[in-house]
Amino acid sequence: MTGVFAALRNLSRAWRGGELGLLGFSLCLAVVIVTGIAGFSERLSGAMTQQSHHFLAADRVLKAPRSVPESWLIAAQEQGLRTASVVSFRSMIAAGDEMQIASIRGVSDAYPLIGELGVSDTPFGEAQLVNRGPVAGEIWLDSRLMALLNLNIGDIAALGEAQFTVGRALISEPDRGGMNEMLAPRALINISDLAATEVVQPGSLVRYRYLFAASEAQLDNYAAWLTPQLNAGQRWEDLRDGQPALAKTLKRAEGYLLLAASLGVALAGAAIALAARRYGERNTDNVAVMKALGARRRQILYRYVTQLALLCFGAILLGGVFGYALQEILFSSLQGLIDIEIPAPSWRPFMVGAITAFVSAGVFALPPLWSLSKVAPLRVLRRDLADNSDALLGSGLIGIFGVGLLMWWYSNDIFLSGALLIASISLSLLAAALVLGLISLARRATASRTQGALRLAIAAIFRRRYANAFQVASFALALMALSSLGVLRSTLLADWQMQLAEGSPNHFLINIQPNEIAPLEQFFQRHQLSNAGLYPMVRGRLTHIDQQMLKDIEGIDAERGNVNREMNLSWASDLPADNHLEAGAWWPEANLTDASNIAVSIEQDLAEQLHVQVGSVLNFDVGGQPLQAEVSSIRSLDWSSMRPNFYFMFPPNSLENYAGSYITSFYLAEADKRLLTDLLRAFPTVTLIEIDAVIKQMNTVVSQVSAAIGLVLLLVVICALLVSVANVQASLDSRLQENAILRTLGASRKLIASGLLLEFAAVGLLAGLLAALGSNIALYGVQRWVLDMDAVWHSEVFIVVPLLGVVTMAATGWFYCRTVLTTPPLLVLGRL
Repeated sequence: MTGVFAALRNLSRAWRGGELGLLGFSLCLAVVIVTGIAGFSERLSGAMTQQSHHFLAADRVLKAPRSVPESWLIAAQEQGLRTASVVSFRSMIAAGDEMQIASIRGVSDAYPLIGELGVSDTPFGEAQLVNRGPVAGEIWLDSRLMALLNLNIGDIAALGEAQFTVGRALISEPDRGGMNEMLAPRALINISDLAATEVVQPGSLVRYRYLFAASEAQLDNYAAWLTPQLNAGQRWEDLRDGQPALAKTLKRAEGYLLLAASLGVALAGAAIALAARRYGERNTDNVAVMKALGARRRQILYRYVTQLALLCFGAILLGGVFGYALQEILFSSLQGLIDIEIPAPSWRPFMVGAITAFVSAGVFALPPLWSLSKVAPLRVLRRDLADNSDALLGSGLIGIFGVGLLMWWYSNDIFLSGALLIASISLSLLAAALVLGLISLARRATASRTQGALRLAIAAIFRRRYANAFQVASFALALMALSSLGVLRSTLLADWQMQLAEGSPNHFLINIQPNEIAPLEQFFQRHQLSNAGLYPMVRGRLTHIDQQMLKDIEGIDAERGNVNREMNLSWASDLPADNHLEAGAWWPEANLTDASNIAVSIEQDLAEQLHVQVGSVLNFDVGGQPLQAEVSSIRSLDWSSMRPNFYFMFPPNSLENYAGSYITSFYLAEADKRLLTDLLRAFPTVTLIEIDAVIKQMNTVVSQVSAAIGLVLLLVVICALLVSVANVQASLDSRLQENAILRTLGASRKLIASGLLLEFAAVGLLAGLLAALGSNIALYGVQRWVLDMDAVWHSEVFIVVPLLGVVTMAATGWFYCRTVLTTPPLLVLGRL
């Protein structure tokens, strides 16, 4: 206990002397950032998972082909679970002389347990959110169904033997499901009215979904009781089972947040290393004096390690409090962007921050203290004994290893952690090498042409070129990530839309029957609507290539989504305007007349994936009928044209023996949306897909997701600023000496202040220019290889980001270098 009190006295003495301020601040800020990011990631992930349950309308779902025993639901309610029931089937809805097949769902009063229904008082109107379905005697019809049946709100519709009042236009349901369900006209009734319709009879094709909502523990207990009783065809599902694509997206989002947290830890660790190194350098003389007076190495180690441990405890407590405050600040701003309920904080982020603090102190701060304990007593007389370049290299390697371990712990993925660590080190080294070259070039180019403050600034940058290169690299990487996201959020989607030709189609019509072609073209002409042309199509599945089954061909993943599915096959006499031949010829004469040797043209990317060349023989299964064709050409497509495009195209009349339909796309201005009602009434069997609504939803999703990720990246920028602060503080002693000499030789305070501002502004300018260049390169890759669009050079980034870098670095450097201007030169020279 006496040793602890002595350590506290030593810590207090060192703190009052200002020697531990930077190290304590670095540790505390590291805990704040890690606790904030870890808590933000954990709670955001929990909120996103909870929000994603809206897509199930529950926490868990029990699917069954037949109704389940009522005792199962009673048992769930007795265990504290909330329940709801959904019965789905297809039936005919009648209104006067009009009739239409529709997908009907009967829902209980509690539906939906999670999420809201979107409804409107007019067809195709603005959605209003409600948290319960229709009351008894009421039916809600989607807008297309109301148009097909010529119904308005308050009209009467018949379902089986029961009649219902049309209460609302159904716009959206949280658990609507996949594309096949979205294409069918839909209706919603109260489940209590189901018996009166007399539609559901023994043998009817009906699907049952039972919804459950409760805490994880309650759900797990109920699942353990229920699972042994499930029969074949009954499935207990959570988000991973019911919405696998969404679950995968959430997992990726969580992984991204963890990667950002890891990058923040690496930058904070670098700041701790710089602070610890400075602390060790400033205590070298003290240790030499202590050893000269007889102190042993073990006593010195105990003294400084105890101080470091006490400093860690203080940083953990203070940093944990501010870390939780940081979470609340982040979520208070986030809640204004996305309407989700944020879970309460847990103790796990605090523990993550505490462990991170001890690991960071051990791998970054302990090596300099270990080297400090080996200082020779002759250091009192000989300054040249302080060379510790080998120890510096060793502590750097230890620090990288420690950061790697922390990343592995955060992500639980050694390959992901290793890839991020290697990529970060490689990019930092490349950026640092580039900065070193630019600094040397600038010094040579301006050595004899500058004077005054600018010359002082360039000389100072060159003297600290290695530290400045590291500082610029770390700050540039953080700025690049933030600026890339900013451009992606605000302009990239707009760039993609601008590249669409004016009047590009924004609506698709599918399931057009041959006898509807002429009336549909007349409808387009009458209303002066431009369309992309009517294309025939049949559904077929590729089964063999050159007489080999897909699953037996090496190098082909037959389970991939764009291979293991039925695809649309079409035919045309002329090559579509937005298609380009890459190999082969368009319909050789021999193939137009030889029915046993049909030609086919394949899309370029799919041909590469399937290793198909001109001359390859393909076999298809078209509705149970075989089809064989020889590849005559390979085409590239413009998928962004919003026109019907096909992976496979055949010569005219080659698929006339197979049942099929037609597809087209057309442009409709927002002000003419009322024409959709007339269109659907005139062609009740045609299915409409509104692409402009999809684009609007894409904008919303990009804004919401990028807002959350942007806040995390902002924390990474703060971590990079922490490195800059530590770098400035590490150079503070040498700056004091240099400027004291300059003041002694007659330099004015204004000249030195101008030199400091120019120095930090130049560092910020370099970081900003590197970040702007890097973000444009990254966005180029996104545009060309992700969005498949023409690249747009974002020149505004070269103005905004460098300006941000200049202002931020100048303000940071000036704040932490104020003492250089206020300290009297005589006081500094007296310490030498």
